[in-house]
Amino acid sequence: MTDAWKIYAEVSKDVAKAALVAHEDAVDWPAEWVVTGMEVADHLPDEWTFEVYLDREPTCFDLKRVGGLFKGKPPRFTVEKLPETDWVTESQKGVDPIRAGRFHVRTPEHDSDPAMVDFVIPASQAFGTGQHETTAGCLAMLDQMKREGILVRNLADIGTGTGLLAFAAMHLWPGARATASDIDPVCAGVVRDNMALNGIADGGGAGELTMVIADGVDDPLLDVRGPYDLFIANILAGPLVELAPSFSAAIPPGGNLLLAGLLETQEARVRRAYRALGFRLARRLVNGDWSILWLRRSQVR
Repeated sequence: MTDAWKIYAEVSKDVAKAALVAHEDAVDWPAEWVVTGMEVADHLPDEWTFEVYLDREPTCFDLKRVGGLFKGKPPRFTVEKLPETDWVTESQKGVDPIRAGRFHVRTPEHDSDPAMVDFVIPASQAFGTGQHETTAGCLAMLDQMKREGILVRNLADIGTGTGLLAFAAMHLWPGARATASDIDPVCAGVVRDNMALNGIADGGGAGELTMVIADGVDDPLLDVRGPYDLFIANILAGPLVELAPSFSAAIPPGGNLLLAGLLETQEARVRRAYRALGFRLARRLVNGDWSILWLRRSQVR
């Protein structure tokens, strides 16, 4: 338990989503600050609350840093000291479970759904509400791949965060060898904790998951374990374009690539980058403002 403070503002949906994207792209953001955004109420879908939780009283510089996530003039922020609590968990209590395809993803505060494949992802530094729509879209697309008969023997989840998408893929293809990576060192412990919580085997063999810390695919273990017939990357549009040649080198002819983290307005740019490398669109899904793309590598290289 520690001090808990909240910086928040009520803004429009578009403003909140743009700020969440800016936060994900901020290279110097304090790892211990949790950023969330959600609707004020179900009947007010265009009115959102943008919140930042931190473990000390915010300074003027902190407010300026949060304000820098907003284009133009930042909103009027309110600063509130919260009761003594586990402030990271507190920041996630309002997060509703994700239901997508056959999957149900929840924090421990919510009940399981016995009719669905249930994953528990506790509140942590690597779990935020900004990814809910892209995460749900990726889960639905993975489910679609399975229903269409895609076979996966070797998969990788790049920018894994909590490990969730790797877990879901391993459920769908239980005999596959799986590798998850993230650039953020904090994710290694988070993923391993979540593996234990969700019964995911740790190891390098079939039906087991290996976690590495890497910048994109720049890691010798990722290289030696390839090529991958399923490659998942739920990151951001800019890195997806930048990393396209590296991703392409890891995927054989006929391989599958699941891309997310891009706004619908950024889709054309991302698709152009991968089309030039021999990938063709198999399916697309739009969830909210976000595009989820299933691409397949042409059989002839």
